[in-house]
Amino acid sequence: MAPVEDPVETPVVVVGVDGSRLSLTAVRMAALEAGRHSRPLRVVHAFNWVADPSEPMPAEPRRPAEELLQHAIAVASQTRPEVPVSTALIEGPVITTLLRESGSAALLVIGDGGLTLNPDVPADSDATAVQIAARAGCSVLVVREDQPSPGPVMVGVDGSASSLCALDYAFDTATRRAAELVVVQVWDPDERTGEVPAEAAGQLAEAVAPWQRKYPSVSVRQEVRTGAPEAALLEEARRAEVVVVSARGDEPWRGMLGAVSQAMLYHSPAPVIVVRSSHGLYIQE
Repeated sequence: MAPVEDPVETPVVVVGVDGSRLSLTAVRMAALEAGRHSRPLRVVHAFNWVADPSEPMPAEPRRPAEELLQHAIAVASQTRPEVPVSTALIEGPVITTLLRESGSAALLVIGDGGLTLNPDVPADSDATAVQIAARAGCSVLVVREDQPSPGPVMVGVDGSASSLCALDYAFDTATRRAAELVVVQVWDPDERTGEVPAEAAGQLAEAVAPWQRKYPSVSVRQEVRTGAPEAALLEEARRAEVVVVSARGDEPWRGMLGAVSQAMLYHSPAPVIVVRSSHGLYIQE
């Protein structure tokens, strides 16, 4: 498929590539997402020769990067031939470049940089994927090394406005994938019994009901748990095709990412979508 030369007016799905196997997996998943939402795909490669003087500069610095983008176009075309593809070769730091791209994107897709391969990485590390997920101007899909097997979409909710935004996104995602949706909410145990509070299931059902009416075709399984939210969601994430979380949930004091979204980025075996409140641009046609 030939690149689209003219800039598109509708928000695009952006994917960052670096030539690794992981970034090509990201291209495939980005093409699938673009196809599901009838959006164009923009493939971006950032390079900065000056920033890495240890690397020899090729005689024609742009040629390897241009070949990388052409390969990415071919991968996207094989995945979803109907999706229009444009490319951007930008000189500059990767994080700065992708954050700038996210400002006008519908969705940003990136590889996880091997986060799940090192479970001992501290949550406050400077991992590129985490920095981008924390600061992007749109929702971010963080891709794992291998494409996921078919399974449910999983979303965690806590009653906050941002988690309800993630719930909306998750329903839309399940609709477009024709997948089951698993909604998980974690409560503190009842002080007398140590079990799930009696009112928990009813309150979760009440919260989910408006979206069930909006998306009647989605099969929904509601799970009420006690314990640490991170552990409860990770248990379900092992069976999920994709995990959806809000960026901060009800913990705005934690900074740009909450504890749950960080835990999912570092430990979920499934791809993770970190949802921003502005994602309505992405799901509303």
